[in-house]
Amino acid sequence: MALQTDAFEVLEEIYQERNLLRYAAKQKISLYEDDVWIVYRGVVQIQTFHYSGDESIIGMLGPMMPFSRAFSDLDSYDVQALTEVDLLRLSWRDIQKSPALAMEMNQLLTRRLQQTEILLTLLNKKQIEERLMRFLAFLAREFGKESPEGIRIDIRLTHQQIATIVGTTRVTVTKILGAFKKSSLLGKGNSRYLCVNRDVLTLS
Repeated sequence: MALQTDAFEVLEEIYQERNLLRYAAKQKISLYEDDVWIVYRGVVQIQTFHYSGDESIIGMLGPMMPFSRAFSDLDSYDVQALTEVDLLRLSWRDIQKSPALAMEMNQLLTRRLQQTEILLTLLNKKQIEERLMRFLAFLAREFGKESPEGIRIDIRLTHQQIATIVGTTRVTVTKILGAFKKSSLLGKGNSRYLCVNRDVLTLS
């Protein structure tokens, strides 16, 4: 994406001497109010926990996506690495000192908002099959890579994680994904990763 390329160039020009911080998959990322993090490589997951103990996944961020505790008023706001990730840690002062970076940050935050809207609209679909298919389309657009079998989604999600996002049970997700494989919407191989038919990308 051009937006990602422009943001990379701005950050590399301004912060070329600053080290990236690496986190292993499933590692929790500690947040502080003045921090602004930018994903350089990999995928992080943002989640919130309710008083009932249930969780909601409210964001899945790939390269050049920002996150910060200051972006949310939620009491519970946890960030975890879904894959091994490299992160750039900035402060609001860093951003305010650079007009170029501030402009890029506005564009990146707009993209974050658009992504959040997509995840929220999933729950408005009455049919679980449609919710799941649209979530797969979202993953393919955000994190997919071309392969001979279709669009390979290079992040590993458990059926329980998917169920939490689309508002159903793990058993239901397993059943529907099996049906998708039979109908060739999903690859039938034994890969650890999901691979979706390119036609899925036509879903809005």
